[in-house]
Amino acid sequence: MTKRVTVKTIQKFKDENEKFSVLTAYDYSTAKYLDEAGIDIILIGDSLAMVALGYETTHSIGMNEMSIFTKAVAKGAERAMVVTDMPFLSYHTDIPTAVKNCGEMVKCGANAVKIEGFSEYILNVIKRLVETGIPVMGHLGFTPQFINTLGGYKIQGKTKDTAEEILRQAKELEKAGVFSIVLEMVPQDSAKYITQNLTVPTISCGAGKYCDAQVLVSDDVFGKFSDFKPKFARKYGDMKSLIYNCAKQFNDDVKSGKFPSDDEIF
Repeated sequence: MTKRVTVKTIQKFKDENEKFSVLTAYDYSTAKYLDEAGIDIILIGDSLAMVALGYETTHSIGMNEMSIFTKAVAKGAERAMVVTDMPFLSYHTDIPTAVKNCGEMVKCGANAVKIEGFSEYILNVIKRLVETGIPVMGHLGFTPQFINTLGGYKIQGKTKDTAEEILRQAKELEKAGVFSIVLEMVPQDSAKYITQNLTVPTISCGAGKYCDAQVLVSDDVFGKFSDFKPKFARKYGDMKSLIYNCAKQFNDDVKSGKFPSDDEIF
């Protein structure tokens, strides 16, 4: 049986100075391929709101949709740790609701949940979740669910004071019990400083190379999503062209009578 990546595995990566990888997935087959490729954490990111469902922001996705995608991804992952992004307003109102909703994702197959932001309330939610037995990944820097209060897609931690503030928040998240922290759109030097002063691993999402791990949206990596491309995303393939070319060839073959052939009929 394949040995599952756990919170202890992730901490061991940090302790032994070994990098680990994180990619998003939203369906069974993609999760299966990522798992087979050796990706350590598969994140059902609320980014699926935009790249899979066509919404303008992550605010539009809810618990029902995240539950469906979590179930699908969990079925495809044997080794990788499965983490679900908790959607907007699923953990913001009160602690009992937050615990119930996070617990639902665990029931759907998630091994942990990711929660964005920092406040005394968020810290209390994290503490209660960890006490309940639900591992939590934190998320600081640019937090998409707070885009309206942040004033848009803006780099966070550009000054010494703001970097120190993110570190302070990260240490509080660490005390609350998170097993890792995503740093999004933070300058590399700031992220390096924060990473060096934490016990738990950091995961870079556009925060440079000195974090303990790197995360990207798989649709950006595969070259499938083309509405926009973040500066920090690297395109490893061209699925957009592959899908377009296959669909066009199928369309042409149907209309010309080339499909189906004699080998493709009963």
